[in-house]
Amino acid sequence: QVQLVESGGGLVQAGGRLRLSCAASGTIFSINAMAWYRQAPGKQRELVAAFTKVGSRNYADSVKGRFTISRDNAKNTVYLQMNRLQPEDTAVYYCNARQSDYDYWGQGTQVTVSS
Repeated sequence: QVQLVESGGGLVQAGGRLRLSCAASGTIFSINAMAWYRQAPGKQRELVAAFTKVGSRNYADSVKGRFTISRDNAKNTVYLQMNRLQPEDTAVYYCNARQSDYDYWGQGTQVTVSS
């Protein structure tokens, strides 16, 4: 009952920046937590950034100081601001919404960083 749509991906040069958006619809009131994941070719999907249960933010060590997760409650949208992008950031980025024990996923948006 929750739908997630990501946007904002693309091709950028190393050192560049992108802002990803995740628009949520459906039974939004039931969402307990939101997060961004990514999956690079040949690698497992990994957590990039998330809102914790207490409302604080958590980041993967590889993106700390460069990425920022934020939200606009009025627009039911979560953002991922990515600065100083590196080639190793290249991946498909997925928006995640957790409802109790169930996870909803967006379709993913491709981010490619050239060296």
